[in-house]
Amino acid sequence: MPRGSDETRPEILQAAYKLFRRRGFFRVGMDEIADAAGVTKRTLYYHFDSKDALLTAVLALQHERTFADFQNYGIDLSGGAAELIDKLFEGLVKWSSKPRWAGSGFTRLAIELADLSGHPARSIARQHKALMERHLETLLAEANVPAPKARARELFMLIEGAMVMILIHGDQSYCTAAADAAKRLVADGSSPPMS
Repeated sequence: MPRGSDETRPEILQAAYKLFRRRGFFRVGMDEIADAAGVTKRTLYYHFDSKDALLTAVLALQHERTFADFQNYGIDLSGGAAELIDKLFEGLVKWSSKPRWAGSGFTRLAIELADLSGHPARSIARQHKALMERHLETLLAEANVPAPKARARELFMLIEGAMVMILIHGDQSYCTAAADAAKRLVADGSSPPMS
């Protein structure tokens, strides 16, 4: 019995996500995505009129999933900001320990599409990262950290930087260094201007 549209679209999105994560946007073709999803190329184009539209849909779905997972940070954190920082970087150590880990798909794809500033996938990546940063700001405010907006921006840069350095060096000790730096920022309490 043929699959219905309700089943086909999620299977295409999942297959495309795996391929884009593993190999990047430009190195994956629509034929390969159709094969991985177990559909014809015609069916693939019925659901997504272009590879750009498919990537945009993949990132929109991943944004929903990732943000839902990230919202769990901060639940039952009685130890305040230091506990939040430990939990964030322990999560990064665990995540980056997975076989074939390739960092943040949003960051990697935004870099891959750097010369296409108007690409809709870059817009989703921007929205995703901004929402994650705002959620971090909320968590820091709830932990009574002074200047939570500034600290969230700095902490977010440390998280992103740690991911990149782990990718480059394969060394998870960057998480420890970034967590230590984040704790010093939170303990400092000074309030740099945010523009």
